[in-house]
Amino acid sequence: MKQYKHLCLQERELLFAYREQGMSFRHIGKKLKRNHTTLSREYKKYARYGKKYIPCKAQQKADKIALHQRQTCGLKNHTVFLYVRKKLRKHWSPETIAGRLPMAHPGESIHHETIYRYIYNSKKTRGMSLWKYLTLHRKKRMKKHGRKVASRSKIKNAVSIDKRPRYIQKRIQAGHWETDNMEGKQRDKQSVSFTVERNSRYVFVNKLLNRTAVEKKDKIVQRMKSLPQSLRRTLTADNGSENSAHEQITEEIKTPVFFCNPYHSWEKGTVENTIGRARRFIPKGTSIHTISEKQLAKVEHWLNHTPRKCLGYLTPYEKMQKLLNKS
Repeated sequence: MKQYKHLCLQERELLFAYREQGMSFRHIGKKLKRNHTTLSREYKKYARYGKKYIPCKAQQKADKIALHQRQTCGLKNHTVFLYVRKKLRKHWSPETIAGRLPMAHPGESIHHETIYRYIYNSKKTRGMSLWKYLTLHRKKRMKKHGRKVASRSKIKNAVSIDKRPRYIQKRIQAGHWETDNMEGKQRDKQSVSFTVERNSRYVFVNKLLNRTAVEKKDKIVQRMKSLPQSLRRTLTADNGSENSAHEQITEEIKTPVFFCNPYHSWEKGTVENTIGRARRFIPKGTSIHTISEKQLAKVEHWLNHTPRKCLGYLTPYEKMQKLLNKS
């Protein structure tokens, strides 16, 4: 998409000089590498009512109009306006944008609620549907609601999360992971495995060619075995059958596996949140068969290289590098 660029003072002076020589707008446009209609509009705009076109006066008036537009833009000022719009299109959340803004532009700040109000104000956004860049793509802001859950049996020999040390919940120590699968259509045989480190939010994303426990186990072991033992202390999973090879995982990489209580997805909230963030690239109902390894690598890169509020606006990659340096 081409971006419009305003004429500068030098171009206005050349436009004036060439017109004084009797050149046509089309001829001048070829010399200045500008569309002739742009030059025609420029000349007529600042030479109305029989007045003569004067380059410096035209530049002053253009600067005045631009200043007024920046002062009346949808956000605090032109710098903040451009930064917010640019990062929204990169799928950054309003909180991430608000937290990172002072780092990118010292002295500037904005509240994430202001960004949300801007996104959902159709008059200020001029119908650009910026809500499409948010995680859930909602046209209207929604309130959060809980849901009732039922109970069912666990995996054989599963160790309950209730037996997992309590300090792990505080995320003080690195090396504690959570894993879950992202499903596509019901008929899909393939799925996507997400394995996230709770302290750094660093994530491994892998495509599973089938839903068997062996496939899931192999991917987890393959990605985690390269880490030092201090960064693979525990793994928390749900009660899905794809996690039934947990004893082999513990044996191969010396990492004990704990299981959430049935339907208690909040007990592995880190991986649930991560999958939710990835859904903006792989919406619900998308067949996993249509997603390539290259696409998943891009999703993993985005997740690991996007600043997070919970990390003081560091990226998970930056946080993981610090942990590796300490180990």
